Amino acid sequence: MSQHIHRKVTLGVVIGSRAFFSPAPCKDAREEVLAQLARLGVDAVILPHEATANGAVQSIADAELYAKHFKAHRDEIDGLVICLPNFGDEIAIAELVNRAKLNVPILLQASNDEIGKVDVHSRRDAFCGKFSVANNFWQYGVPFTETTTHTCDTGGAEFGADLERFARICRTVRGLRNARIGAIGARTSPFQTMRFSEKLLQASGMTVVTADLSELLQLAGAIDDADPDLAAKLTKLKAYGKIPAHIQPGQILKQAKWTLAVNRWIEENGCDASAIQCWRSLQDNFGCATCVTMSMMGEELLPSACEVDVIGAVSMYALALASGQPAALLDWNNNYGTEPDKCVCTHCGNYPKSFIGDTPEIGELDVLGETIGRSKCFGAVKGKVKAGPMTYFRLSTDDRNGTMKCYLGQGDFTDDPFGMDGGIAVAHVPHLRKLMKFVSHNGFEHHVAMVRGHVADVLNEAVVRYLGWPIYHHGGEPEPQLFTPHRF
Repeated sequence: MSQHIHRKVTLGVVIGSRAFFSPAPCKDAREEVLAQLARLGVDAVILPHEATANGAVQSIADAELYAKHFKAHRDEIDGLVICLPNFGDEIAIAELVNRAKLNVPILLQASNDEIGKVDVHSRRDAFCGKFSVANNFWQYGVPFTETTTHTCDTGGAEFGADLERFARICRTVRGLRNARIGAIGARTSPFQTMRFSEKLLQASGMTVVTADLSELLQLAGAIDDADPDLAAKLTKLKAYGKIPAHIQPGQILKQAKWTLAVNRWIEENGCDASAIQCWRSLQDNFGCATCVTMSMMGEELLPSACEVDVIGAVSMYALALASGQPAALLDWNNNYGTEPDKCVCTHCGNYPKSFIGDTPEIGELDVLGETIGRSKCFGAVKGKVKAGPMTYFRLSTDDRNGTMKCYLGQGDFTDDPFGMDGGIAVAHVPHLRKLMKFVSHNGFEHHVAMVRGHVADVLNEAVVRYLGWPIYHHGGEPEPQLFTPHRF
């Protein structure tokens, strides 16, 4: 499947300089930043060193030259890295960005001075020059990302980590601005919680592609038993987890046909993520679950949400983009005894297997199976999520206020036991009560997306700096704010 999430990140690189400073650091900065990007597997777009004086942008003519070059590579460039080995020419840098009009994230770096090298021939003054460039960005209305410290060395490990984080931010922003989300089937009727606004999604660049469940049922039913793709899918399904002995071959075959039909529809429609009507029409009219279908797609970084939770699918996709890891959709479901900062997050069985951490069991839906018969409900991925760090995120469309909104935070999965069937995750979230109160009072859904690892800083930067959605970052440090005193 062709996916944006697997697309290699490409960054435009700019070395900014002021002509009367020493040219030597410009060449070093160019070589060092390009070496850092190569190490990270990130492609770079930059003019040859000889294209401008010192291989840098230090005049309007240089800015125009670079702007044209970047425009020619518009479809490739995910972000810009602007390095200031010295004070830099603020107007040239601002005009380059303004003329290129790429509308991509920007990382602004400034180099360290050495205490013993501040004579007229060696000084850099990039510490000060960064403010001048940033001030012009404010005037031009250009958002940008900061490095960890105000100045750093282009060849250093700290800047290497900043570049790696920035590449994730760029992948996240581009992915969300261009996402195509498949919605298969009607919203599960009892869950008005899953209502959402397609128009608000479209305003942020995300398109929803719909299909009636009957269309997919017809596609699955029409797959011939001798279809070679079906044979491959069947082999993959059997190897994906442990299937109990009482499950019949016909049940597994039916599940493989459904999975193949969904996969083909996703690929034909160029979807990056999907949401599926998972109960109960599929079980009644075709005779299987769709959990393992969603699980296997999630494992391939094609997130899929149950109960036609389209915004949940976008939330999963955002985490997958930021982390490069499979994301899952869970319910905030149970308290954990009297532990104030622990809760249990569950779902029937849609977690990607690496999200669980162990080889899962592929069995029947438990709750629905008790109601309509387990023979119709094969395809649930069961297992307990292993301990480790996690990040959670939930996006929602706020129709009353005409905007997207979201919350974000980090916590940990624990080893605590919990005797419930399905997919189980015992989570520890600092100040959980504060978070749950926020979720309740701000009309968020009971579904939440989670991913293994801590990537809240990446997603927060993407949302705050470039996507512009209102966000609550639980446990995050608030952005510094101006204080305007009342004057008489």
